[in-house]
Amino acid sequence: MDRSEMQKIRCERESWEKDCYQPSLAQSPERLPRFSTVSDMEINPLYTPEEVAQLDYLRDIGFPGQYPFTRGVQTSMHRGRFWTMRMFSGFGSAEDTNQRYKYLLSQGQTGLSVAFHYPTLMGYDSDSPRAKGEVGQCGVAIDTLKDMESLFKGIPLDKVTTSMTINPPAAILLSMYIAVAEKQGVSQEQIGGTIQNDMLKEFIAQKTFMLLPRSGNVHIIIHRRERGDR
Repeated sequence: MDRSEMQKIRCERESWEKDCYQPSLAQSPERLPRFSTVSDMEINPLYTPEEVAQLDYLRDIGFPGQYPFTRGVQTSMHRGRFWTMRMFSGFGSAEDTNQRYKYLLSQGQTGLSVAFHYPTLMGYDSDSPRAKGEVGQCGVAIDTLKDMESLFKGIPLDKVTTSMTINPPAAILLSMYIAVAEKQGVSQEQIGGTIQNDMLKEFIAQKTFMLLPRSGNVHIIIHRRERGDR
């Protein structure tokens, strides 16, 4: 878009603000004094090509499957495959949740998302005094490798990817997951999924932290990422 066209748009926008937008606010004020995203970036009442005048298409947008991935990580986007659909699920014992997972997969779910109960999130076994009243209440209780084996019994881990909402104890739960896969005859290269792996999120938001987000503890996040990349 050339400079003259951009100037025309700017003039028309200013005219709209003066003759249409401001008078309308006198009759029907905006609901909030300020609109913003969840990251507290202010949202303007209107956007025009002015906001992207300095945009470099190849640098800032690019193509699907290529950096900076604004068009998605899949080259064919959703023409090739849909996004993975997984319901955040987990309750009671590993056996209870296993049955739930099998039902969800039978109904068309294409991945799994594990909801752990609070003791697991905070690094406690179910028999800890601190776990009293919380066992299996808002997620599945996973204390041992045997529990993890029961959780994924009969579910081929080379066919299904798994998201685990787990942070400080993520290294332990990921190790258990890898061990279960290997017992199924599935190599580490064949499994896929995510761990939340975020010390800061638990400390700031959910409050299920077991470690303060100090430098030494945050390094655990980095080590897990490096291990996954390898």
